[in-house]
Amino acid sequence: MDKIEATRDDRTNPSGTRSPVTRCVREQFPFIVALVLSIAGVAYTNASRQPLVGYWEFLALAIGVASVINKWSQVDSKEARWQLVWTQALHWIAVLVAMNIILLSGVRQFIPTPAISLVLLTLLALGTFLAGVSLLSLQTAFLGLAMGTAVPMISWLKQSVFFFLLAAIFLIGLGITFWFRNSGQTSAASSRRKNPDEI
Repeated sequence: MDKIEATRDDRTNPSGTRSPVTRCVREQFPFIVALVLSIAGVAYTNASRQPLVGYWEFLALAIGVASVINKWSQVDSKEARWQLVWTQALHWIAVLVAMNIILLSGVRQFIPTPAISLVLLTLLALGTFLAGVSLLSLQTAFLGLAMGTAVPMISWLKQSVFFFLLAAIFLIGLGITFWFRNSGQTSAASSRRKNPDEI
């Protein structure tokens, strides 16, 4: 009976070991989703060679909201919270205006169609990094850096897809070799432990 009550208490009041992990995952979740969405956008742009105009604008708004939500609990006063909301709103409006300037027909004619998404991603990465610096948020700044490094990686990936395929095959083969080697050593060691008289 006591064990059943203890498990019920554990379900209703999670232990201290679970709460930091859950809290950490909950805090990092918006940034992980934004990074996954930006990588997915880059992959789609790379495969389809069509610009994703609305996608990057939506992602800019989502990152702005995630930045405010992440910093909200660290700000105590009502004035500081309003200042956080207004500064981030102005920051992300400026990023969206810069994106839409690139999309004007007069400017767009000078940029090749496959490069438009890269330019928009560069602006989004810059805006994300600067938001992280102004908010003193390491996660937001890292997200901006990761998105920024994705831009040159796209052109490099196009040129070296075959290299990556060979590297992946090499790493898989190396992993299989070490796995078989370790499993063979483990089985040999276990057989020696079982039969010490035969040695």
